[in-house]
Amino acid sequence: MQKKIVFMGTPEFSVPILKSIHENNFSIEAVYTQPPQKSQRGQKLNKSPINQLADSLGINCRTPASLKNNNEELEFMKKINPDIVIVVAYGQIIPKEFLEIFKLGFINIHGSILPKWRGAAPIQRAIMNLDKETGISIMKIKEKLDSGPVCAIYKIELNPSDNAFEVSKKLSLLAAEKIIIEINNILNGKAKFVEQNHELATYAAKIDKSEGLINWKEDAKKIFGKVNGLFPIPGAFFIYKNERYKILKAKIDKNQGNAGEVLTNDLEVACGDNHSLKILEIQRQGKKPQKIEEFILGSQIKKGASLLNV
Repeated sequence: MQKKIVFMGTPEFSVPILKSIHENNFSIEAVYTQPPQKSQRGQKLNKSPINQLADSLGINCRTPASLKNNNEELEFMKKINPDIVIVVAYGQIIPKEFLEIFKLGFINIHGSILPKWRGAAPIQRAIMNLDKETGISIMKIKEKLDSGPVCAIYKIELNPSDNAFEVSKKLSLLAAEKIIIEINNILNGKAKFVEQNHELATYAAKIDKSEGLINWKEDAKKIFGKVNGLFPIPGAFFIYKNERYKILKAKIDKNQGNAGEVLTNDLEVACGDNHSLKILEIQRQGKKPQKIEEFILGSQIKKGASLLNV
């Protein structure tokens, strides 16, 4: 008999995982995701990536604005009585009354090596922090954020040039493969859940756009981590003559100068530690992304300019 599953997720990160569960002979009774969002221009409603996938697979998709004090969804969940609920970047807090329904609980796939980087932006924070590794943790959800016992951790190395988009894709594919093993282990009573060491917990706060502003007095490695960690959204940026320039790709070099000084006409910028950041791809405010060779043909940012506090 097929095991019944409810899946809860929202962004692109969740898509390969839902596909994998669907392809591995589980009966997905329902999918929960965030409600469609209005586009920035006009009134068009955009469904989440998980909503679109659920529709294409013919799975019942539910989009409550909140589960808090939501008796309708609570009764629906009790009625279908799934064997297990899988949660991946759902984007909502799951209230206590839901968590207490099922013996096996709600199982979360979290994009870090817990207890490090609990919270909304674990992948970005790991890269910005220049961590050497990251991974996925599979745990039971408790009321306190990302604090539940863990049954499995799968790690990957972080290369210095990895950006958040690339790492997110790697972890998503890893999770899509490993969650099948762990679902079967949990359903068969083979999974061993181990409490986290809460004293070692660190918090991965939601990314604020303002964090993208580059301080050229910082070390090149830290600036480089910000460029990679905040790619593609919201992006690391500098301001020059009241215009915002987002750095999409860069590399560290060893040329020296005053922090924020443009050292070459192909936009190599001095940092605060006697190293420099060579910009490889850039996006001027309101314009399309450009490789640096194309950008410099019409750029007003020339050798000798200062990007510090301008």
